[in-house]
Amino acid sequence: MQLSKSIKANFKTLQKACKAGRLAVLDCQDAKTGDSVPVIVALNGDGQEYEFVPLARMFVGNPYDELKPPNPEGGYHG
Repeated sequence: MQLSKSIKANFKTLQKACKAGRLAVLDCQDAKTGDSVPVIVALNGDGQEYEFVPLARMFVGNPYDELKPPNPEGGYHG
């Protein structure tokens, strides 16, 4: 799978926000399931008002149980 331009742009935004100290974790609600979800956000603002830009969801459980890493020969490790 190739990473899309929007994923690459979000990652650059994440890097910039991290360097600037403008990251936060917010407890958000999944619009489809209603579940509580921790989300990494960038903070845009002037010091008095802020906009939260969602960048990534955090794992609630053990990520090693939820993910399979890519296999260099194709597909994913099982």
